[in-house]
Amino acid sequence: MENPRWKRRPAGSTWGDWGPDDQLGRLNLVTPEKVLQGIAEVREGKNFCLSLPLDYPGKSVLNPRRNPPELRPTQRNGKPNMTYPLRCDDPTLLDIVCDDQVLLTLQYSTQWDTLAHVGQMFDVDGDGKMEDVFYNGYRAGQDIVGPVIYRDGEEIPSHQASGARKLGVENMAVSCVQGRAVMIDLAAHFGRSGKTVDYEDLMTVLERDKVVIEPGDFVCIRTDFAQVLLDMKKDPDVKILSETTSALDGRDPRLLQWITDSGAVALLADNYAVERSPARACMDDVCASLPLHAHCLFKLGVYLGEMWYLTELADWLRKAGRSRFLLTAPPLRLPGAVGSPATPVATV
Repeated sequence: MENPRWKRRPAGSTWGDWGPDDQLGRLNLVTPEKVLQGIAEVREGKNFCLSLPLDYPGKSVLNPRRNPPELRPTQRNGKPNMTYPLRCDDPTLLDIVCDDQVLLTLQYSTQWDTLAHVGQMFDVDGDGKMEDVFYNGYRAGQDIVGPVIYRDGEEIPSHQASGARKLGVENMAVSCVQGRAVMIDLAAHFGRSGKTVDYEDLMTVLERDKVVIEPGDFVCIRTDFAQVLLDMKKDPDVKILSETTSALDGRDPRLLQWITDSGAVALLADNYAVERSPARACMDDVCASLPLHAHCLFKLGVYLGEMWYLTELADWLRKAGRSRFLLTAPPLRLPGAVGSPATPVATV
């Protein structure tokens, strides 16, 4: 398979399957037929909001690099533009104006991970030299650019505007991200045990709940993490969160193969990273710190959603004896961004 950016692709990857310049990955599987399948799941006309408030989890305990949003007024004539009476400028005007702005860490709360979020070192040229690349061979420092280029252990100023020139979140937004979704309710089976869920565990849950996942489906995974987080009222305790809520075992090769074989478009969990983080110890000389992220975002073009609020929807589906629903979840159409807040809506 010829490609202008790579001669070798990772084993088992989907690189090039949808063309040499593909930036959508498995979103290509969300065909009009898959959207209609999602719409066919709407029987009650009832909606569920699947996002946490954007000021959750609170503080910067879960990730010191991600900070709560800072909301403030814009400025009008050097004054805060919040409950601003226009009569200050013109006594004939009756209007009172509010206008604000936000400094927002895009992956602080309920979020999408794009295909530009995690890459890996891989010998794409077949010359024995490892390159820093992302899904479908897009290059770090060229297609996804930071203020510094890392080359042979050196940091070189890039003198380029930072951002994802390829694989950015705007590609997701234009695709609209709507289709059929399926709920896997780990919390209903494992409670708040803090279980690391492997392939056998997952298959047991799917069999007991008669959950069927088909290519082109979005997969939601309820662990109760988001509910525990809400109950902590913006004062998160990482130890309690880790010890009481489930996560997938990213080091389980059979679990990773199941993701490959399932045809899932995205894994959308209510926990912090979908997979257990930190992951189990790696026995190889070199390995990914987040192996499920690498498998999904780097190899397969499968998107990840984190800290989605699934409690009310999962409870309703279980009571109704259902597992499928219509999901509508576009990210911000912000060119160049590698992640995005999400305000997903489930309709049943």
